[in-house]
Amino acid sequence: MILEGNIWIFGDNIDTDAIIAARYLSTTAAEELASHLMEDIRPDFPELVKKGDIIIAGNNFGCGSSREHAPLAIKGAGVSCVIARSFARIFYRNSINIGLPILECADDLSFLLSGQDRLQVNLEEGLITHLQSGRSFKAAPFPPFMQELIRQGGLVEYVKARLNKKVS
Repeated sequence: MILEGNIWIFGDNIDTDAIIAARYLSTTAAEELASHLMEDIRPDFPELVKKGDIIIAGNNFGCGSSREHAPLAIKGAGVSCVIARSFARIFYRNSINIGLPILECADDLSFLLSGQDRLQVNLEEGLITHLQSGRSFKAAPFPPFMQELIRQGGLVEYVKARLNKKVS
């Protein structure tokens, strides 16, 4: 699976309350959550982010509470992928469960500019390419089983597809 998009950069320790504030947790509608994505740290972000865009972050992205609303808001905004130096484990698992591709990349991406640079991401290989310069970076690719979860749109869709195969 190849993804391509403009990037948006956020720092270290972006917690789930910064991703989607607690005051919006009365809904699980991804599109509604997306309209408030990152608004407390970048108020214009919900209007600027476009389908296919990629979030770049530092260490410990998605720390804080275990709410699934955070990756739902990101996916609902059309963000194709999140790349971070590291993720909070519960955010990592929640992202996989809903089919949001995330990659851990230890390489220094500090030269990238929010809203200006574009990346191409090969999820199967974990290859990240900066389209303006051609520079490539390596992230750990998902094992085949997790790649299939992402392709199916998350754990629920994966299980539905498996059940439908058994019924046929």
